[in-house]
Amino acid sequence: MQKLLAIAVLASLVVSSTSAGFNFYKLSLIWPISRCNVIYFDCISPLPNYFTIHGLWPQFADDTPVPPYYQNSTCTTVTPTSPDNISVTLQPIQSHLSKRWPNLASYDIYLWMDEWEQHGMCSDYPNQPYDYFSAALDLARNPKYDPLKVMGIRPGAYVQVKTVLENVKRNVGAYPQIACNVDVGPSKLLQLWEIRFCFDRAMPPSRVRDCPKKLDGDCKQETDFISFPWYI
Repeated sequence: MQKLLAIAVLASLVVSSTSAGFNFYKLSLIWPISRCNVIYFDCISPLPNYFTIHGLWPQFADDTPVPPYYQNSTCTTVTPTSPDNISVTLQPIQSHLSKRWPNLASYDIYLWMDEWEQHGMCSDYPNQPYDYFSAALDLARNPKYDPLKVMGIRPGAYVQVKTVLENVKRNVGAYPQIACNVDVGPSKLLQLWEIRFCFDRAMPPSRVRDCPKKLDGDCKQETDFISFPWYI
């Protein structure tokens, strides 16, 4: 009994010591069309017709991101796994990642390594990339957080940001963060770029919460009208 208690205490200390101070996780899901109609190089074809993962980001309480490991190695007391080993480590779930977490403009592994270096190494999983990426996959594949089901709008819609926010609040139980960008085409429309769900810090994160900031990117007011494009 004492041995089990000691193990539990040690595990708790490891979790609390890693990335000390961050408050919650943010799951960022990107609408591929809105990503690819604002850049000047080719995206993959065909583009996914569903929201894909941008990242799972540890955030401080004021919604600022935890700095990457290379900027602040004190974010963890655990020696992080080298990004060079990511490809081998993720092999068992690589097909799932390629579907739900693709790099829309290049090789998938480049995006995964970048997200690991920027966010995973200073999360609660500094030495567990498989678990970190699996946690993001599990959240993104949960129908409860499928944007196409919970936003209350369909591709082709043109609505106020507030409408999307309130629909998600009603369907999920928490406010998301809506990020917008501007279509570089003739319309120059403000458009839905990403939707981000926030979760209490846990391993794995599972309890959804209100995002501290509802807007990001080119969205400035909840009364802004945005398009939800369905073609480039």
